[in-house]
Amino acid sequence: MTTEIFVSTDIEADGPIPGVYSMLSFGSAAYLPDKTLVDTFSANLETVPDAITHPKTMAWWQTQPEAWAACRQDLQPPEIAMQNYSKWLKALPGQPVFLAYPATFDFMFIQWYLIRFTGESPFAQSGLDIKTYAMAMLKTPYQESSKSQMPDHWFDPGLPHTHVALDDAKEHGALFCNMLAENTRVQTN
Repeated sequence: MTTEIFVSTDIEADGPIPGVYSMLSFGSAAYLPDKTLVDTFSANLETVPDAITHPKTMAWWQTQPEAWAACRQDLQPPEIAMQNYSKWLKALPGQPVFLAYPATFDFMFIQWYLIRFTGESPFAQSGLDIKTYAMAMLKTPYQESSKSQMPDHWFDPGLPHTHVALDDAKEHGALFCNMLAENTRVQTN
């Protein structure tokens, strides 16, 4: 049986969808199910030619000057960053499973960029949404399954949510692994 590697990923963008808008940065933290952090990858990207910015997204960025500065340093062409990312994913010691909070937003950008700039995605269609997993564990409606409703012991102290992609990817990966461990314990008892 192939080991699954949960690739917790966070992206930052200048609009709500890829193609029309650009992914500015992304970070991935690859975790084994036991919360062992295998490796990380992050990149800040040049914007896609002919892409535009979304006014509401850019207004939000004005409230996050430190995160904005962090994602606009050491910019790489998207084709180089995504080729390196694909190689990194393929070198992981197991089958990568995309993981995010919310997965629908982050996966949409990562998948689009991988397909556009490398022609393939090592994730295929494998992805997990942490909020949906929380909904199932908490037995609550989706809208009531936000981080504020999750138990404190699911969160690792010292892993901040900074809107810097790699920081947030690490935070979400540890959160998921803590949830997975609790869910597995409940099922085996």
